[in-house]
Amino acid sequence: MLGTDYRTGSPNWIDLGSPDIPRAAAFYRAVFGWEFHLLGPETGGYGFFQVDGKTVAAVGQLDPGATSAWTVYFRTDDAEAATRGVRDGGGAVRVEPMDVMGEGWLAQYTDQQGADFAVWQPGRTPGLELTSADNALCWVELHVPDPMAALAFYGALFGMRSQAMEAPGMTYQVLSTAAGDQEDGSFGGVAPLMEGERDARWVPYFAVADVDAVVSTARTSGGTVLMPGADVPDVGRIAWLADPSGAVFALLKAAPRGE
Repeated sequence: MLGTDYRTGSPNWIDLGSPDIPRAAAFYRAVFGWEFHLLGPETGGYGFFQVDGKTVAAVGQLDPGATSAWTVYFRTDDAEAATRGVRDGGGAVRVEPMDVMGEGWLAQYTDQQGADFAVWQPGRTPGLELTSADNALCWVELHVPDPMAALAFYGALFGMRSQAMEAPGMTYQVLSTAAGDQEDGSFGGVAPLMEGERDARWVPYFAVADVDAVVSTARTSGGTVLMPGADVPDVGRIAWLADPSGAVFALLKAAPRGE
């Protein structure tokens, strides 16, 4: 699972583009118990979601004409080199590398199959302060028409490794960082588009103690249940949701190791 000893290619930040930040803050507080902390006026309304004083996600104002969504950021030591790599691999650059007030450098992209993602080059801020705990990011999953092409793109860009795992009705590719043990370094996966999915995207999974209870809370708080709680052998119980503005995310109650 994802840790906070971020290596090249591991997810180290996540933020939500929302058309209504107060509404988003209220929703995610109800669902995950997140506290919202608005940053200074120079950030344009950007703020942090925190659990026990530790940052687990962030939220900013949605760009005009954009669709509300979560964006996954991956660790890089060189945002300029990553940007060249995206172009060389057939992706598009949405936001050129920029310095974020000394906290780090970011750049935002779209891969060659249409999935948006970003990079974070750490400065004073290495990344999220809490992961793989209840109500924090624990996994990221890419859904694309051509998983093998995606593996080639992200492998060239970050040195990510993959390992095939048979899942009901498909072959799932588990992603890990280039360095260290492959299983311990795993942080996400790649899967073909599910029935009814039209758009390629990265989906964040948040760990929860009770998937069905969180699904119920999300529904009564204005969210939409895209996939109710379901057990996946050797993985755990998962569900897919959308917040009141349509941003998609998922829940995971991981199965105990060895079960």
